[in-house]
Amino acid sequence: MECALENDHILIIEDDERLAALTKEYLEGSGFKVSVEHDGSRGVKTILSLRPDLVILDLMLPGEDGLSICRRVRPQYAGPILMLTARTDDMDQVLGLEMGADDYVPKPVPPRVLLARMRALLRRSETVETAPSDARLEFKDLVVDAGTREAWLNAERIDLTSAEFDLLWLLASNAGRVLTREEIFSALRGIKYDGQDRSIDVRVSRIRPKIGDDPHHPQRIKTVRSKGYLFVRDA
Repeated sequence: MECALENDHILIIEDDERLAALTKEYLEGSGFKVSVEHDGSRGVKTILSLRPDLVILDLMLPGEDGLSICRRVRPQYAGPILMLTARTDDMDQVLGLEMGADDYVPKPVPPRVLLARMRALLRRSETVETAPSDARLEFKDLVVDAGTREAWLNAERIDLTSAEFDLLWLLASNAGRVLTREEIFSALRGIKYDGQDRSIDVRVSRIRPKIGDDPHHPQRIKTVRSKGYLFVRDA
């Protein structure tokens, strides 16, 4: 069994007590420390109090739903958030990603699939967070720093979620080269692109205005039809 991320602390926010208990038992058997919160109204407080390495967040919760929790906690919590839902509406996925979720998995999810998605998120966070302190890229008015996990436009700090920063760093560090969606998914999610997932497109659309790019006629992050994305070095 893969155990590279043993002892990471996982917080499950799920009102289905039986499902939460089964998930907790499975993850503890895989080497994780696991906490559980059933009430959505305490979700934000619990996340900020425990500061877990990753949050598994149900969409439909009593007290406060997962979308609201994700939106409110994001300015103060940079760790990965994996959102679960029994609903399959594509708009729910887009909204979850726009609120700052790092991944979105429909229920019921096989335990091994959930574990693989969690490990991919945790590996991605650890890989970027351990970048050397001088890992900084500069493009005229835009600076991206992997050491501090921050970016600045015209010397002003840009508000980016953890997932948005990781995508921006990946694109910027490959400036001048087209990255396919398959390459982006492999690098950031550790999974194969299924041809339908819109999470990368949603994040690119959110990153563009933050880095001063025109959303309608982008010059910095260009869409290459039928291929992927190109970060232009001298835009």
